[in-house]
Amino acid sequence: MSFFSKLRERLTKSSSKIGQGLDDLVGDGSPEPDTNPTPEPPPPAEAKPPEPPASPASVCPAPASPPEPALPVDPAPIPMPMPDARPATPPAPEPAKKPGLMGRIFGGGATAAPAEPKRELDDEMLEDLEDTLVAADMGVDTALRVTANIAEGRMGRRVSATELKTLLANEITRIMTPVAQPLPLYPKKPQVVLVVGVNGSGKTTTIGKLASQFKAAGKNVVIAAGDTFRAAAVEQLQVWGQRAGVPVMTAPEGSDPASLAFDAMARAEAEGADLLMIDTAGRLQNRADLMEELAKIVRVIRKKDPTAPHNTLLVLDATTGQNALSQVETFQKLADVSGLVMTKLDGTARGGVLVALADKFGLPIHAIGVGEQIDDLDAFEPDEFARALVGL
Repeated sequence: MSFFSKLRERLTKSSSKIGQGLDDLVGDGSPEPDTNPTPEPPPPAEAKPPEPPASPASVCPAPASPPEPALPVDPAPIPMPMPDARPATPPAPEPAKKPGLMGRIFGGGATAAPAEPKRELDDEMLEDLEDTLVAADMGVDTALRVTANIAEGRMGRRVSATELKTLLANEITRIMTPVAQPLPLYPKKPQVVLVVGVNGSGKTTTIGKLASQFKAAGKNVVIAAGDTFRAAAVEQLQVWGQRAGVPVMTAPEGSDPASLAFDAMARAEAEGADLLMIDTAGRLQNRADLMEELAKIVRVIRKKDPTAPHNTLLVLDATTGQNALSQVETFQKLADVSGLVMTKLDGTARGGVLVALADKFGLPIHAIGVGEQIDDLDAFEPDEFARALVGL
């Protein structure tokens, strides 16, 4: 099963929330009248009784000579039929013509499906659409822009739920396409990738999956377990390292994570590693002390390499909804976030927040995750995501 087939299957809450909302929004309308109804076939012709035979004079004129005396004849003789006359039988019905290729493509000759309910696209409908998008965590500003673009040139037109979903998916794709970018790889060795995020966002799992995928692609990867305050995070990274065959640098519990990051850079440089992925402790964006600690890690890394970190990935939990926007704002100020990874899209009814993030910040979205398995993290594909989100 491909990743986005899995996404469609697992993104059930988001799809049902938006998709069902659009169905309900249009469902109050009435079925569109058929402006070009298929003509009903004429009733079969009833068999007419045979007409009485024509008089002899009308078929075969009699000679002008006077009649000869003869035996009495029937007063109503039946004339002989003309040589090419045939018994009158109703014509056989012509066999139904099969539609041609283009007819099959465009539905010609097929039995028309029941008309889908349609509703006029007016101000009231647009307000209902905005409410549906805001409820899916697309955000007020983004929802207003999306509905305005959908309404442009279509006001007063009747649309079905399927047409509305298609318009919405196209608009989401337009917003998301510029930010759909894989994690860039540079010739610089080691390329330092700093991974940040709040508690429970999925940083450790994301690092393990990325490291495993890069290793499978032939890259030499080193992981630094910078969450020195949580033993479970270190153990989890070690498990992923064993699976992928990637070394994991650790430090005693409670050690300075900035010091570990510095040592990890020295080791990665000495071993000629292509990538150094540094995990960090989860921290809330409203904790100034924890955010200062993250800023210290960045400062120490830059003492070793002024251009590092070359990528700073912010891992976001889709279930946090609109709170993800404030996380991006805070982490971007302190750690110069270069790209996003969105996890847990399979367990949320708020997938629309990814659209809001793309619309507001324009940061690259490198990957999205829908589960715990190694193949449950993949590059972001805007069109597939948009169709899954709206329930198509």
